[in-house]
Order: sequence, then C-alpha cells, then structure tokens
Amino acid sequence: MSDGPRARAKTVRAGKPLAAGKAVTAGRDGCAQGGAARVAHPRDRDGELTRGQVAAMLGDLSRTLRERYGTADERRFDTARRRTLVIPVRFHALAAGRAGRLSGASVQGQIATLNAAYSGRTGGADTGVRFRLAGYDVTNRASWFYHPRKYQSRFKPRLRRGGRGTLNLYSASVGSDVLGFSTFPQWYRKSPRMDGVVVDYRSLPRGSYRRFNRGYTAVHEIGHWLGLLHTFQGGCTPPGDGVSDTPYEATPAQGCPHYKDTCPQRGDDPVHNFMNYGFDSCMRSFTPGQGRRIRAVWAAYRAPGHGR
Repeated sequence: MSDGPRARAKTVRAGKPLAAGKAVTAGRDGCAQGGAARVAHPRDRDGELTRGQVAAMLGDLSRTLRERYGTADERRFDTARRRTLVIPVRFHALAAGRAGRLSGASVQGQIATLNAAYSGRTGGADTGVRFRLAGYDVTNRASWFYHPRKYQSRFKPRLRRGGRGTLNLYSASVGSDVLGFSTFPQWYRKSPRMDGVVVDYRSLPRGSYRRFNRGYTAVHEIGHWLGLLHTFQGGCTPPGDGVSDTPYEATPAQGCPHYKDTCPQRGDDPVHNFMNYGFDSCMRSFTPGQGRRIRAVWAAYRAPGHGR
C-alpha cells in the first residue's frame, strides 16, 4: 500500500526511542510517511499493562501449569500436548440503523484473515490455532454502537454465548484513536460475562479505515484474548512480554518502519509482529514462542475442564 516515494526507514537505536506521537518514515514495505493521525495512539489501552500486572499474570500462569500439568516449562509442555486448537467464534455486530450492519461475506472475510494470520500463511509461525464461525447476529442499538466501551457491561452479558473457550467478537464504532479492546484469559474467572473482544467495524478486511482495513486489528486483539502481550511491553526491562523469541522493544512501531532497534539486548525490534502497532500492511507474523504461549495459556485458563 503506497501513495508516496519509497524511502529507507529511520533507524532508531538503543537509548534513542521515538518521541511520543512521532511516526517513522516509510520503509521498503511501501507505506508512505505520516498517514492517519491515529497511528500515534495505542490500538488498545486495555492492553497497556503495568510491570506489576505482567509479573502477576506470568506468575499465575506458571503456578497454574505446574499445579495442573506438573511443569511450567512451556517448551516441554508443548511437546507433550501440542494439538490444533479450533476456536468457535460468535460474531456480534452492533449497529445504528444501516451503520455497522456487516454483510455475511465481511464476517467470513474476517474469519479467513484470522486463520491466515494464526496459521502462518501471512509469513510467520503457525500458532496451531484456527477459528470457526459458530454464529453471527446484528443488534441495532445506537448507544451501544457509538459508545461500546461505556456500554460493554450491558451488551456483553446480553449477547455473549458459550463458555470460556468460545470467542465472542463484537464490532462497533470504537473510534479512530483506539481501534479495539480485549479481555485477558486470566480475567475470565472474575468477570466471565465481560469476556471477549471488541473491534471497530471499519477495521475489518476491505473496511473504510485507510491503513487499518485488512482485519489485523482483530488479529491483534484476539492475541490478547489468547494471552499474548504487546511486543513492547515493559520496554527494555525484563520480563518484557515474557516470550523469549520476541526481542525487547522500547517503543511501539508506528507507521511502517523497515528497521528499528531500540533496546541494548540482542535482536532488532519485531516491527512486523501482530502484537506490535503499525499499519496493517506492515504486520504479518507471530513467533514460535508466541504460539507456545497461546497454547499454554489455553490449557491453563480456557481448555474445557481446566479453566478456573
């Protein structure tokens, strides 16, 4: 996706993070400098966790795996138990009259995008996760559609279907600064009726949000629902996102950088990872470690008979 000259991305070295709100220059991916104003803002504020929250979540995961399966070693656990996870999706489109009323083809397109991203067909690792559309409904309620964060405590309990292993995916007019928000699996036991993911309906494949219309907002938010953190979580300070093969990253990717290296630890910033920020055209991969993390979290919190 290009509407400007191809230029080499600005190289950002350790100790020199990008200034807040500053987008990087276009890289070889073909995305032009600048773009939609919202590239300077988080995709999801709910995904921005404190160091204490991350430590608590990772600690709880290790304890839960050890108590139930005898090991907290995700590599060892994964070798013994790996299987493909097929997740049923209940898609709920919120609407205000004709606004937000998605076609069946649009919904199927989003499911296809999820399967391509999580299977590695977009260029990354196969996480072992697949998605199956189990239902689609439309609810015409303007207040819910235009203010989904404010009214989520009303529409989620009324619309959600299934248990801890069913993904309830809602579309609404979330906004341009924040494109979506999600719960984490560790939160389910305290608020099961609030479990799920909300994305802006214009971010679906072929939607009207320029630069963010390939369906990758849902890919990113569902990553949180499956237990993944942002690749830039905690900056250069351990444990970061807690996944060994996603290099530390001081600042999120913005726009479409070809190259960025913001931390002294080994490895360049994972600018093309789905759990980063950036234009949809520049996101394309999960890592093997993220796949292992997803499967470990699923066994701890979402697998039938094992969640608490």
